[in-house]
Amino acid sequence: MSDLPTWQDEDDQAVAISRALAMDAVQKVGNGHPGTAMSLAPVAYTLFQRILKHDPSNPDWINRDRFILSCGHSSLTLYIQLFLSGYGLELEDLKNFRTLDSKTPGHPEYGHTVGVETTTGPLGQGVANAVGMAMASRYVKGLFDPESKTKLFDHNIWVLASDGDLQEGVSAEASSLAGTQSLGNLKLIYDDNRISIEGDTHVAFTEDVSARYLAYGWMVIEVPTKSDGNVDREKLEAAMFKAAAEKSKPVLIRLHSMIAWPAPNAKGTAKSHGSALGNDEIESTKKLLGLDPAETFFAPKPIIEHARKVKERGRHEYELWLSDFDVWKRDNPERSDLLSRLTSKQLPKDWDERIPQFPSDKDVATRAASGKAIQYIAEQLPEFWGGSADLAESNNTTIENGGSFLPVDSKIRGANPFGRVVHFGIREHAMAAILNGAALHGFVKPFGGTFLVFSDYMRGSVRLSALMQLPVTYVWTHDSIGLGEDGPTHQPVEHLAALRAIPGLAIIRPADANEVSASWIEIIKRGKPAGLALSRQNLPVIDRNKYQDISGVKKGAYVLAYGDDNQKDACQVILIATGSEVHLALSARENLAQAGIKARVVSAPCLEWFKEQPDAYQNQVLPKYIKARVSIEAGIAQPWYEFIGNAGVAVSLEHFGASASASVLFKEFGITVDTIVNAAKTSLDKVHE
Repeated sequence: MSDLPTWQDEDDQAVAISRALAMDAVQKVGNGHPGTAMSLAPVAYTLFQRILKHDPSNPDWINRDRFILSCGHSSLTLYIQLFLSGYGLELEDLKNFRTLDSKTPGHPEYGHTVGVETTTGPLGQGVANAVGMAMASRYVKGLFDPESKTKLFDHNIWVLASDGDLQEGVSAEASSLAGTQSLGNLKLIYDDNRISIEGDTHVAFTEDVSARYLAYGWMVIEVPTKSDGNVDREKLEAAMFKAAAEKSKPVLIRLHSMIAWPAPNAKGTAKSHGSALGNDEIESTKKLLGLDPAETFFAPKPIIEHARKVKERGRHEYELWLSDFDVWKRDNPERSDLLSRLTSKQLPKDWDERIPQFPSDKDVATRAASGKAIQYIAEQLPEFWGGSADLAESNNTTIENGGSFLPVDSKIRGANPFGRVVHFGIREHAMAAILNGAALHGFVKPFGGTFLVFSDYMRGSVRLSALMQLPVTYVWTHDSIGLGEDGPTHQPVEHLAALRAIPGLAIIRPADANEVSASWIEIIKRGKPAGLALSRQNLPVIDRNKYQDISGVKKGAYVLAYGDDNQKDACQVILIATGSEVHLALSARENLAQAGIKARVVSAPCLEWFKEQPDAYQNQVLPKYIKARVSIEAGIAQPWYEFIGNAGVAVSLEHFGASASASVLFKEFGITVDTIVNAAKTSLDKVHE
């Protein structure tokens, strides 16, 4: 970048001030991670001032480079550069570090602080998010410039990661896939300071990281420290430019550093990782930095003004882009219209009108129904993009004729750099984190599939989907003992309850094929994190001429069958069921009617959506005066007591499954019509005690 200004004394001062601000912020609040923010100050400053394509005045510029601080514990590394670059953070925000309602929480939070691209803290997640961003960037390029006639949609994803990030398995999973995908827009700076909370990382981490990444198919650039332990900034900058120029494969810059440099006693120690340095050490360090030890939060106006000249450079770059963008819009009206729709987060008019509907004369597995819905949605929404963790045929997640999302140099049949079918490999955790990154990048609605039991492997990333409220959809099939002979290792029992415990995550278990279609419509319209729990086995398609229609699916729970067809309020007991157990509840209703007991059946595909409804609607579906209630779900009953109350009875599965056919297991473990009938009678007895 020949137009860059030469490095000046003011830049050295800005780096020194960055180190001091990191010490002061942690010292003031009494906790935090000063050491890494100190040693990485020249790294982050160089990135923001000289490498990243960004405009602080337009933080949502679609063609900006993305920067991810994967080592989120070192949040000050990012906050200080957002302050210096003019993203809206000011000195007072740094003084309020890690305090309630501040713009500078302990770990970076997406949607909370301008300039933060993703929530990080759980180590390794940021690396995998970056892989997702890089993959989404390529797919989006295919939407708007597949012929590569412009550079309007070409940008890089930069990541700063720690030893801890690269020890976590999720980063290894994602990095391996990044190599397979030849993600030339991904640049990872690995801060190899050999320190974690327990001290020298060599107590547990002695592998040759460079060799590992070379084996993944990455370019690796080594940047040694200076003899005094400081970052060799000039060599680092040269490495950054070399990385930026590489377009055919992802790049790892292995940066050797010394934590807490230049603190005389704390540098290179585990203590500096997660503790305030103390006033004496801070004063000594400031002297070494050429700063007044008596000054705290020292940020002189001339240095801030110098650093914020990056806004002028960013604005100039944005305006040049905007000029070319206006030409592109004129020459590409259809693609421009698509971009406008995606930018405004709108859906096409009547996009859902012809989603598959299923007749009641044939049983259909809900996973199969989902596959048909996915195909339909893909035809309507070009932004719909995803795949499976090596289970596409079982999950029914393949977009027909979508092409395999693979790089141009792939030898795989059907490979397409802009393909719609993503092959994540057997990497459930990374798949979820990659989906998060894709959603964060924007302009895609990502989904990914695996078996419900393997949601355990991806829970950390799913939790972050919910925390950030990202439009990610998880397709979890083989949702109960109904999967049969694969046995207890593959039969989810506690998983529905565990996933429902995650705030902000909607878990949807449709009763039949038509509930699947209705659920997919609602998921797309809501644009929030959701998990579909779908059956392996075929299920009856409910006859909607006999029972109530599916309009209530969007409300999470609805009356499927009243206690009396002629008198809707006539009801003695409510049967609440989800998924494959709903048709059992309908049969139990018929048996109870023969015994003179009026039973209402409520299908409850999504408890989270139901709890969002007004009290009046909830009471309409589950009248408070009807105390006799039965919940029916082939999993642990923990979430259901909220709905069935003291007189309720849960028909559930409180132990692991076994290897046998679905029909045998449901009978053996008491998920049957007879069990439901007896439970209803028991609940009525409890009400009348």
